[in-house]
Amino acid sequence: MAGPQGLARSTAMRWTLPNIITLARICLTPVIALLPFIQGYWPKVIAFVVFLIAAFSDLVDGWLARRYGTTSELGMLLDPIADKLLLFATLIPIFWMTRHPTILVDYRIPCWGSLPVWVALLLVGREILITIFRFFAKRRGIVIPAMADGKLPVDVDKMFIGTTIASYELKDAIAPRHTDGAYRTLCAQFHGSFVSVTLAGAIVLTVYSLLVYLYR
Repeated sequence: MAGPQGLARSTAMRWTLPNIITLARICLTPVIALLPFIQGYWPKVIAFVVFLIAAFSDLVDGWLARRYGTTSELGMLLDPIADKLLLFATLIPIFWMTRHPTILVDYRIPCWGSLPVWVALLLVGREILITIFRFFAKRRGIVIPAMADGKLPVDVDKMFIGTTIASYELKDAIAPRHTDGAYRTLCAQFHGSFVSVTLAGAIVLTVYSLLVYLYR
């Protein structure tokens, strides 16, 4: 017969529906990372759709865990890991493609050009630093759940990544057709401006949230 400690451990580590959804999100990250490298706009369309599914699942698993009281230590561990892997996996093609435009398509970000190295290091470094803090807190018996100040930069990062992938598919769809005129200019300006603004927002919120996290 299991004692109280064994029961608590099994409850904390059980595979609930939110945890399974989070694990599925982790499994989707390689797909999102590889598809943008395939030539043509359809792979990027699929990557965008899969990315939306992964981002939406992040909302669903958290809501289910709170709604049905199935929040667990395993979920608190898997959720930030899923966010980090999604960020890493999507920054890789963005970082590469903004530095290697093709003959037909220029993937650079307006006002930024290629994704700066320091920006990539900042976004990734925040996640690594917070993970280290979580690890040492866990060793002292303290489980640190995700805070609102920590999730907001992640959400803005997802907006930047999503709009960037969408701009790639749009550019790939328009480029072979050699279309000109107001429509192409409007689409390019809208997506370019939105990507630039969300990238700036991600940088500001990353620095702010990290400072708040360290202070708390």
